[in-house]
Amino acid sequence: MMASQQPRRPVRVANCSGALTDPAEHMYNQARYGHVDFITGDYLAEANMADSAAAAAAGPDRPKWIKSAFDGIVMSLGLINDKKIKVVVNGGCLDPKGMAEAVHQEVQDKGLKLRVAYVEGDDLKDQAHQLLRGEHPIPHLDHANRSVQLAENTRSFLQDPEGMPIVAANAYLGYRAIKRGLDRGADIIICGRVADASPVIAAAAWWHKWRTTDYDQLAGALIAGHLIECSTYVTGANFAGAHNYPARDFVNIGCPIAEISVSGECVITKHKELGGFVTADTVKCQLLYELQGDIYLNSDVKADISDICVTQCRDDRVRVSGARGAPPPSTTKLAIFYQAGFQSEILLNASGYATGHKWDIQEEQVRERLRKQNQLDQLDVLEFQRVGVPMENPDCQLASTTYMRIFAQAKKAEWVMNVAAAWNYMFMAHFPALVPQSLIDESVTLIGTESDPAGRDKSRVGPPQETQPLEKRRSYETRDPVSLSSFGPCARRPLGDIVLARSGDKGANVNIGLFVQTAQQWGWFRSFMTCDRLRELMGKDWDDSFFIERVEFPKIYAVHFVVYGLLGRGVSSSTRLDCLGKGFAEFIRAVHVPIPTRFLQQDSRL
Repeated sequence: MMASQQPRRPVRVANCSGALTDPAEHMYNQARYGHVDFITGDYLAEANMADSAAAAAAGPDRPKWIKSAFDGIVMSLGLINDKKIKVVVNGGCLDPKGMAEAVHQEVQDKGLKLRVAYVEGDDLKDQAHQLLRGEHPIPHLDHANRSVQLAENTRSFLQDPEGMPIVAANAYLGYRAIKRGLDRGADIIICGRVADASPVIAAAAWWHKWRTTDYDQLAGALIAGHLIECSTYVTGANFAGAHNYPARDFVNIGCPIAEISVSGECVITKHKELGGFVTADTVKCQLLYELQGDIYLNSDVKADISDICVTQCRDDRVRVSGARGAPPPSTTKLAIFYQAGFQSEILLNASGYATGHKWDIQEEQVRERLRKQNQLDQLDVLEFQRVGVPMENPDCQLASTTYMRIFAQAKKAEWVMNVAAAWNYMFMAHFPALVPQSLIDESVTLIGTESDPAGRDKSRVGPPQETQPLEKRRSYETRDPVSLSSFGPCARRPLGDIVLARSGDKGANVNIGLFVQTAQQWGWFRSFMTCDRLRELMGKDWDDSFFIERVEFPKIYAVHFVVYGLLGRGVSSSTRLDCLGKGFAEFIRAVHVPIPTRFLQQDSRL
């Protein structure tokens, strides 16, 4: 009688990057300091694609891939070969083929037996105008939400293709081409604009031999990928509870590892030899980062995280479970970048008595000069943003110092240079759209064989077998609120005294997830933290053109919001100083609110 085949052990996927600024040493350290099966790297933010397009336009010989990704692979090739580690990164940016060929050459030069592949299909630049202006134009990312008002001039580039040319248009691909490459023997796969978590999903799907319809398992891997995609965020960086740990704990923070089981559940951990820490709270903070609500969308699966559970197993080991999967949407995100013009920022400071009046004078002087020279109307945007409040009775000059940020945008460089003769930078605007997955020609190409080192083996994967139409995202207030007076006397304290949070950008929108520690606190918090309350906490930053969605994650005591429109046209053209929305959560946590004193007396160890 034959024994049934046992499922494989959990696959250990180590991530080494969350942005192009992460050093190459992160990949080397993940390979060196312990056993891993895969190393993945997410090097692309939306602005990186625009920057790479601008760099490529400036000189045809300049690489259009991410240098830190290439350097990390080259530095780690010996360990990758000896330890039989698979590598999947999106560092190919606008030229995954070029980077793959450069890596292949390094492999050949070192005499290693590693096969390199690259994924194509995300580049839709040549089709972008036809897709946007055709008989059935593709919609904006937030078109289905009738309550959302798009920023002014969002579509202006479509009316001026010569003056505002598209420089890049890349669709967010899924895991299928990556897995096809692994199936066909690839050891290192270079991708362009795949979704951030797709390399992790591919690693788990290949390891456990999942089918494309194993949605619950894929959803679990999607969440695992989301948790480790941002470099050191889940191991202590950008952590709302950092004040409870000594500063030394944040030196030389290592990147995370996800151990993904055959069921899709995962344990988030790290190499013991590297710095940082993994706790239930660092995991919750990262889980709540850049969400769309309680349904997380990917090109291959939708993950319902309404019942997500986060459990501390032991030091530096946190189990995450409860994600449920469904077929993916029939569309995927298409990030379109166009040359909208030029941008100038001037940062000034003033200190001492009557600083506000000093800033009034500065603004009047600049505006009047531009008006007299008939240059004011040439500017698309001119804002005078005051940053900070001077300390009353200051104990040093710095304590009485505040900033003014003069921000200008215009179609011509000389127009913004009229605001400032220096400090002007070319910048890209960003338009997030949705493109049908059926229009994408996604493929993976393996480079070389033992018999033909220069050969190419291309394999197309086609769209997902099954998709679902996009639905309006859920949004609701708490279903059975508790009277706030029932929690007893309150003291006005910063919300952050008992609440941790994380926020980030989603195109033109900002998400913020906030959570407490105990069931008692949860009863108060879910009743307290309404949409109206968030509007109130936003203070002068609230605008009636914005729209809020709200959901709850009761098993981790979290309330999650999406604020539509806060970033204008999106990260790369937002006028906000916090253009990525990463500081939004810390701002909200700093606002004073009435907190029940019984919670302030608890040692909740945030």
